[in-house]
Amino acid sequence: MYKIKYMKAKMKVEIKWSPNFAYALGLLATDGSLSIDNRHIDFTSKDIEQIKNFMQCLKIEVAVGYKKSGTSSSITARIQFSDVNFYRFLESIGFMPRKSKIIREIKIPDIYFRDFLRGHFDGDGSFYPYYDKRWKSSFIFYTSFTSASKIHIMWIQKKINALVGIHGYIDAPPSISVIQLKYAKRESLKLLPYMYYNEKVVCLSRKRNKIKAAMRKCAGGEMGNTLP
Repeated sequence: MYKIKYMKAKMKVEIKWSPNFAYALGLLATDGSLSIDNRHIDFTSKDIEQIKNFMQCLKIEVAVGYKKSGTSSSITARIQFSDVNFYRFLESIGFMPRKSKIIREIKIPDIYFRDFLRGHFDGDGSFYPYYDKRWKSSFIFYTSFTSASKIHIMWIQKKINALVGIHGYIDAPPSISVIQLKYAKRESLKLLPYMYYNEKVVCLSRKRNKIKAAMRKCAGGEMGNTLP
């Protein structure tokens, strides 16, 4: 396994709310972590595009390291950098080291929540389209968000309900260690345009393309919607 040294970002993170800044925090809430040394931030992803988006949104440049994931041959990209002020800011809004099971609410301004949510979705979310075999030509899809913290998932559900007006449902099978917040087709058709509100938003392109392809299949019908 490749071990990367801690790096100093070429530019310190500018702590200023914007769509891109909020998106990066959504990524950090899923694929990022804070070191216990009170100064280093780590971000890991199998998608190099995700790493580039993260750095672009925070306006920093850091050397990218690569490692093999466990015994598999898949390659994971990783950056680590030191920024004490950014670290303290993250703590002040709800981040903490070893957050996976204990993360709760993140203090995101409502105006930027859709960007945070898109980052969260790109990190640990999923979009699953399929044809239901019980009904001919019945095309269905689900949008979901995942976390090991039920309190965090419940907070996301509450925020989406307040800002978008949809409820979704929480799925927490006892046999697995993560909790999913899921939205079926009708609610997804409201949620997805909320997240992808214009064609220039930063996002993971493969997920957006998958969603656009699915939504085109609905276009022209009663619930016909497309992304910008």
